[in-house]
Amino acid sequence: MKITIIGAGAMGGAIAEGLIKSDVMRPSDLTISDHHQETLDHFSALGASTTLDNCLAVKDSDIVFVVVKPWCVEKTIADIKDELDDRQLLIVVAAGITSAQLQTWLGKRGESPSLFLAMPNIAIAYKASMTYLTPVGATEEETQKVVALFDELGESILLEESLYPAATALSCSIAYAMRYARASVEGAVELGFKAKLAQKIVLQTMAGAVELLKATGEHPEAAIDKVTTPGGLTIRGLNEMEHAGFSSAVIRGMKAGKPQK
Repeated sequence: MKITIIGAGAMGGAIAEGLIKSDVMRPSDLTISDHHQETLDHFSALGASTTLDNCLAVKDSDIVFVVVKPWCVEKTIADIKDELDDRQLLIVVAAGITSAQLQTWLGKRGESPSLFLAMPNIAIAYKASMTYLTPVGATEEETQKVVALFDELGESILLEESLYPAATALSCSIAYAMRYARASVEGAVELGFKAKLAQKIVLQTMAGAVELLKATGEHPEAAIDKVTTPGGLTIRGLNEMEHAGFSSAVIRGMKAGKPQK
């Protein structure tokens, strides 16, 4: 399987890193197209093929990722559309770009690749992304192929396109989790721990919470009840956070991260 990634910035580069770490392909079957030579040199050193030419990059590729800034998508599609055909799969990662826009920009009938909207997060570099996928005119076989690819890079779910604005807000949660981690580390430092040790403790505690909830399938509040002794320190800490608006702040932040029409 040959894969091309057009645009190897923060997200495109993370996808490339994850694919190189995966078992689904050889690094030499990955082609990176980007306009920064330093970026291309980095991926060349990892064994990927690289080029400055988007049209050259998509030739003979089975799957083509377009991972550029939203305002660059139309031009990128215009540049490569004559090189694409219906045996390929096109995966576009760009917030706010709709399938209708992409189909208009592709502008071909019967020759266009099957299309997927995708929204991973940067943890895909470590095969730990939560990726949202929407197939557009794809067959069941093609959809399962793309789902399997992203499941190798974390986990994926299929979504209706109408849910993409909400999914965009949820995809920001990785930053919110990091902000919680930062605050916890700062609190631990104030309590007397050195920063490096505090970070190790906080990250393992967060990882433990995630594994516990995944393993048990419990609602978070049910798991919280197991560790909050009546009159104990944990419930005091939780209540202080709630007095400061913790849950409300998280919900408001997520709602603020939803793109406006």
